[in-house]
Amino acid sequence: RHMFAHTGEKPYECSHCNYACIRSGDLNRHMLTHTSEKPHKCTLCYYTCIRRVDLKKHMLIHTDEKPFKCSRCNHAFTTRGQLKEHTLTHVDKKSYNCPLCNYACTTNRGLKQHALTHTDEKPFQCFLCNYSCTRRGVLKRHMLTHTGEKPYKCSLCNFASNTKKGIKQHVLTHSNEKLFKCSLCTYTFTRRSMLKKHMLTHTGEKPYKCSLCNYTCTNGS
Repeated sequence: RHMFAHTGEKPYECSHCNYACIRSGDLNRHMLTHTSEKPHKCTLCYYTCIRRVDLKKHMLIHTDEKPFKCSRCNHAFTTRGQLKEHTLTHVDKKSYNCPLCNYACTTNRGLKQHALTHTDEKPFQCFLCNYSCTRRGVLKRHMLTHTGEKPYKCSLCNFASNTKKGIKQHVLTHSNEKLFKCSLCTYTFTRRSMLKKHMLTHTGEKPYKCSLCNYTCTNGS
């Protein structure tokens, strides 16, 4: 088998396409791409895949393990691809420009994701409901709403959240820190949504309308 690396010969050929390889195991894995079979299943959610290595990568989202660390800052990532993309942020040059707006980024992948914002296309679809989105990472977070999994846990109490934003907001309740300040009075809040609701008291706006009469109010409760 080693000699095939020198000769370029690939004796194992797919009967459905032009794929060829030097190992029978690689051919067996490739054949799964022509079927809907995904033998490797996550024990914590509904994710399934063809390759064991993809399952290992997937499991990192449940453990929050980030083995790929940036050598120039404190950021760490679950995949090597994410790390490569991040390292480009340390380079000032943004060579990928959107032809429809002023957006520019450092990777072709980033530009492709941005381009979806100019269309109605949402290629990442949930197989459990009608939800769809433009980014794989957003879909992964959405899947947590089906599994009930809450991987982000508070180190000070038993609170857990299915989003990083949720745990950040919760941690503020322990510190009494209020980051969102009203520019018109002395009120401060731990959440942006609370500040937005408060601002209605200054503007007089009443966005919630009764469907049966002319009554309006500042909140929906």
